[in-house]
Amino acid sequence: MKIGFDAKRAAHNNTGLGNYSRYAIDVLSQAYPDAQLKLYTPSTPKSDRIDPLLERPNVELFNKNASNGLTAAFWRSFDLPLQLRQDGIDLFHGLSNELPLTIKDICPSVVTIHDVIYRRHPEGYTAIDRKLYDYKYGRSAHNASRVIAISECTKRDIMDIYDVDPAKIDVIYQGIDPIFSLPVDTMRKQEVRAKYHLPEKYIIAVGTVEARKNQMLAVHALKHLPQAIKLVIVGRMTSKYADNVRREIERLGLSDRVMHLENVPFLDLPALYACAEIASYTSRYEGFGLPVVEAIASGTPVLAATGSCLEEAGGQGAVYLNPDDPESYAREAMHLIDDVVFRDKTLRLGRRHIARFTPEEFARRTMASYNKAITGL
Repeated sequence: MKIGFDAKRAAHNNTGLGNYSRYAIDVLSQAYPDAQLKLYTPSTPKSDRIDPLLERPNVELFNKNASNGLTAAFWRSFDLPLQLRQDGIDLFHGLSNELPLTIKDICPSVVTIHDVIYRRHPEGYTAIDRKLYDYKYGRSAHNASRVIAISECTKRDIMDIYDVDPAKIDVIYQGIDPIFSLPVDTMRKQEVRAKYHLPEKYIIAVGTVEARKNQMLAVHALKHLPQAIKLVIVGRMTSKYADNVRREIERLGLSDRVMHLENVPFLDLPALYACAEIASYTSRYEGFGLPVVEAIASGTPVLAATGSCLEEAGGQGAVYLNPDDPESYAREAMHLIDDVVFRDKTLRLGRRHIARFTPEEFARRTMASYNKAITGL
């Protein structure tokens, strides 16, 4: 089988959609060495994390070298299908919510829809962007032979917003990178603690600081927690919401209890999780919430918010709470920190739950979706 992939995010994005894209290519290329994977990107890759994938004998890159963003967008939507036909691609997978507009005339296709954040939290998007996403994502979902949803929550959103037949949608959970399941020994923890000057006891919150991610809850809860407990925020802080978080930290007199880390190497994340008392992921809306799974795999229990799909990600390995209740957050945090029996039970149940999120299961279910797309089942 010759499989084409929209590799724009894999080549240019080092966060969520880029991580998913590289993970899919990595897992499938290893699980099915006889399949030929061709990655299509409109411009020269800017992420060196794609380089190891290109060393695989069954992975090849096509780089259009588009001169600007408008040219790149036009190529992805209209000209890419002609290249797919020329290359004899058997199936095309849009890894990040969209497909070329004329894909139905070229070959069977699968599109992964991650979330509909622009609909559930429209305050972060312009009216023009919302209309554009509605058109591109909705049309892609209808034109695709199969749709992959990354959670049951996302599946419900696809059915509700795009009016897609549920029989056409396959829910496939992304597995976690094996690096999070490897034991983090004492020496490695000491190295990472020294590298980032980490506090002795801290709560870690991984993710871009934006309104939807709701890091403000942890900040407000911190004033109800003992002085010895700090907060470490890992992610970009460039939004207006991030400025509000900074101002609130200062207003509450918490500047010496909150640390911010940015551009943290992927290889350091397991140890950062493992050194933490708790991982905080109180987002108001997510397509899945992979950091919840990563934290549990690293041996750190999670405080997560109710209201979207985080229960799917964490199962009983997390404690769920109202995203607007800092006092409840503080109580549950202390329960996890002080009650060793409860903490160990939570982690044990969580690890049992996340055992389903494996590369092997992801590869098997994704290939099954491909086969259904090709055979029309």
